[in-house]
Amino acid sequence: MYGSWVLLVIIFISSIPVIAVFLWFRIAKYNYSIVWFLLALLAGAAAYFPALILQEMLNFSFQSIRAALFFHNFIRIAFTEEISRLLVLLIFFFITSRLSQKTSENPVNSSSDSLDNDKMLKALTTGLVIGFGFSLLETARILAQDMNFAVMTLRIFFTASLHGACGCRIGAAAVMLRKNPLQAALRIFTTVAIHGVFNMMLEMPFGFPSIAAFLIAVCTLITAIITIRNTARTTEKYSE
Repeated sequence: MYGSWVLLVIIFISSIPVIAVFLWFRIAKYNYSIVWFLLALLAGAAAYFPALILQEMLNFSFQSIRAALFFHNFIRIAFTEEISRLLVLLIFFFITSRLSQKTSENPVNSSSDSLDNDKMLKALTTGLVIGFGFSLLETARILAQDMNFAVMTLRIFFTASLHGACGCRIGAAAVMLRKNPLQAALRIFTTVAIHGVFNMMLEMPFGFPSIAAFLIAVCTLITAIITIRNTARTTEKYSE
């Protein structure tokens, strides 16, 4: 019985960022159904597994400590997680676009700019949710192994924010791949770099690096939120 309560507490704690995002979408009245939200959340959780497989395949050792730190933080963790999110997002967008084509048609009076902005808004918000879905499963697994206050705080306020923001950036890259592959590649590269620097800061002794990691996570998330809100305003302007 005690184990069941602990599991419920872990799941609830891990879900706090997800609940916050869902309430934000509802209050902002974004065109985002609860079914889409849950599917994106599940897709984010599913992205955790290919990342684990890739990380196991890239479990190399290095004689140089600096090379080992760089490879572990930027390639084995950041690169594999972002590539896994990108893969899941591409599959998710492909399936949902096919389903939406069968169930609805674009309005005749919708402009190309309006449709592009709506598509980008959907990509940004879906990426954010997928990032938090990834973090939810990862956090639940880590807290099940080591449930202490420091780890809990790190996962909820630092890492979850970083995963959500990076998911948002990768979501944008996913819809850019066909029309603007260079910009998409640049966005993927910078996302991996941000994620890698964040990981590197957490590897260092407590102090300024920890503060830097916190600032990276918070600033990246704030930037993602501002981008979503600005895209939503532009979409509304075109739809008037």
